[in-house]
Order: sequence, then structure tokens, then C-alpha cells
Amino acid sequence: MALTYGFIGLGHLGRHLAGSLVRSGFTVVVNDLDPENAKELVAAGARFAADPQAVAEAVDAVITCLPSPKVTERVLTGERGILKGLKPGGTWIEMSTLDEQEVLRLGKIAADAGVRMMESPVTGGVHLAASGEITVIIGGDSDLYDLHLPAFQAIGKQIFRAGPLGKAAVIKVITNMLAFIHLIATGEALMLAKKGGIDLTDAFNIIKASSGNSFVHETEGQVILNGSYNINFTMDLAVKDLGFALGFGREFGVPLDLASHALQTFIRARSAYGGDAWSSQVVKLLEDATGTDLRAPGFPAEL
Repeated sequence: MALTYGFIGLGHLGRHLAGSLVRSGFTVVVNDLDPENAKELVAAGARFAADPQAVAEAVDAVITCLPSPKVTERVLTGERGILKGLKPGGTWIEMSTLDEQEVLRLGKIAADAGVRMMESPVTGGVHLAASGEITVIIGGDSDLYDLHLPAFQAIGKQIFRAGPLGKAAVIKVITNMLAFIHLIATGEALMLAKKGGIDLTDAFNIIKASSGNSFVHETEGQVILNGSYNINFTMDLAVKDLGFALGFGREFGVPLDLASHALQTFIRARSAYGGDAWSSQVVKLLEDATGTDLRAPGFPAEL
């Protein structure tokens, strides 16, 4: 008998992850603080439940995709939280990007209530989540990995088990750290090209075909050149994740010069444009400083 899944947190990313489960034929019960975020999913076959407890009571496993550890803990342990509804032996799967110690702490809280935790952060961007091709990184016990693998395969294209609980958090933060560093570098490269008299469309394509290419250049570079900056990922989230990376650097004794600089740059950008601004707008700091925009025709507003 196929497992049933709850999904809590239907923001820019979560609604697409939940949608992949629905499209693949899973029974999915959803919840979000804003019921409007669930309308398309309900129309596609999901069922809306009033709160996290009601979601948990109706399913075998609950997936969360939430903006911060504080919100995650509230949804897990609150008066109408997941742990009040999920049956003993059920699984809680956290898809948010968290610190390793937070994952282990929350995992113990769940275990004390008879619930087993997995972590499965994703990477690759919201556009790949929408098409069911995002990369899924899993931390947790191997038997849970085997049990829930069909659901992960519905959500993503490449599935990796990073090890026991907590290790997916470490590698996910590392991948985000690299992405933010690459984003700043992409902005600098495009600005050098513009100031050097290179057509920006040509510059984009030449860099894409060069040894200096990156996934971030290929994707976020396009919405920068469009001017929308819309990568569906905010400054607040970037600062949070870079903070996690610096925390790992302190914990593991690894100096992180580039990540430290990137964090300060994103803090400046958040101060200038707001925490809800798209993270790729960090490049606008350079545009504003030089009085030069990075626009080129033919690039999409959203991937």
C-alpha cells in the first residue's frame, strides 16, 4: 500500500515539491498559513487540512519546507503541531535548510515523541523543483531512505544519501555557500565585460562556454540580465544560510575567507533592498556603485 504524505509550507519552493508528489499519484494532505497557496494543489487533487496536527493525523509521513528553524520547531511542537497528530513510528521529513545541530536537536525531540526524522534539503533552484528535476540530499537511517525513496524520486531527478541525520544539512549549506560566492563573481564578471565594451549577450554565452562557467551563471545570470532578479530565493534566506556556513567554519576549524566576504556583501544588499528582495539582487550593489546596469535583451524574467 502506497504511503500517504502531508506537506506543510507551500512557499516558492514547497508548493512545487508538493505538486510533484500530487502529479505522481501520491495521496497528499497540505497546509500553509495562507490557504491561497494551496489552491492549485487542491485543484490538482491534494486535500487541505486546517493545521499541522490535522495534517499529521491523516498521513503516514509529514514533510515540512519552512523558512527558519524557529518556524520549524513551532510547527513540530506547537499546541496543534505535527507531534500531536503523527502516529508513533511515523516519519517527519524536513526539507528546509537547517544547521546540523538544529537538525540533531529537533530529531531528538521527534524521537522522544516516537517519531523518526529524516532531512532532505533540495538544491538546484525553484525552476527545477517545478519540473520535478531538483536534486534531493538525504540524511537519516538507511531503512527510512528505502521506505521513502519513491516519494523522493517523484520530487527530484538526482537523489543522494549524505549519511546519518545532520549530514545533509552540512553539504546543503556548502552548496548554497558556493552558489552565493558564484553569484557575486558572476556580477563582477558581467560588469567587467560591460565596462570593457563587450556585448552582454555575447559575454553571457562566452562565459557559459568557458572554464569560468558555473551553474549560477547559467541560471541566475539570466534573470540578472533581464532585470527581474527573480530567482525565488530571498536575501533573508541567503544571509541565514551563509551564517550557517560560517558557523560550520568555526566548528570545524576551517577559515572561510570567501564565504565571510560573501556574507558581508549580502548583509549590505539586504540593508539596501530589504530582506524580501531576491538574493540575485546582490549584484545591484555593483550596478548602483558604478551607475551601470546589466541589462540585455532576450533573457527571461523567471526561469
